[in-house]
Amino acid sequence: MKDPVNIRQMATLPVDMLGFIFYENSPRYAGNLAPEALNPVPPEILKVGVFVDSDMDYILCKAKQYNLDMIQLHGSETPLFCRGIRNCGYRVIKNIPVGGKDDLSNCQLYENSCDYFLFDTKTPQHGGSGRKFDWQILSGYDSDTPYFLSGGIGEDEFRSSELKTFCASASNLYAIDLNSRFEIAPGIKDIEKLKSVLT
Repeated sequence: MKDPVNIRQMATLPVDMLGFIFYENSPRYAGNLAPEALNPVPPEILKVGVFVDSDMDYILCKAKQYNLDMIQLHGSETPLFCRGIRNCGYRVIKNIPVGGKDDLSNCQLYENSCDYFLFDTKTPQHGGSGRKFDWQILSGYDSDTPYFLSGGIGEDEFRSSELKTFCASASNLYAIDLNSRFEIAPGIKDIEKLKSVLT
């Protein structure tokens, strides 16, 4: 999210979290938002700050400035770094890019360093590609750490019941990340399209 009007609209929908990207190279960069633009977000909707290889001071500064609830790390942050964020009182989501089943082995490094994993499509960029990976890869996931499913999830997945079928059989699935396939432009969500799958 990066637009005050769009944030107000999203705050009325039955969502559990809203993401704010603080990576300056992203077209969804939210660092120019006035902190009060997040005031319409009710406390039951958690505010997630997304960072890519930022230093600790920058993350903690933005977390305080925007009253963030969770921190999502989308770069090459180490397990030690993740633990450092957790020790500051924030729940941590660590992105694990997935291109094949071997990528799941990266989870072992972060087992006790984050609260959630986020499985997104492996690309040269840091997510937001709008591309889906093969969800069957996650049948080999055997960690107790809950995870977010991300990467190119759109209306087609809901209409075909593909997503419902996956959710019914997935173990430790915690949340579904709806992003680029529900955008009018980067960082601007299509409210009517979201309503069609959320209400």
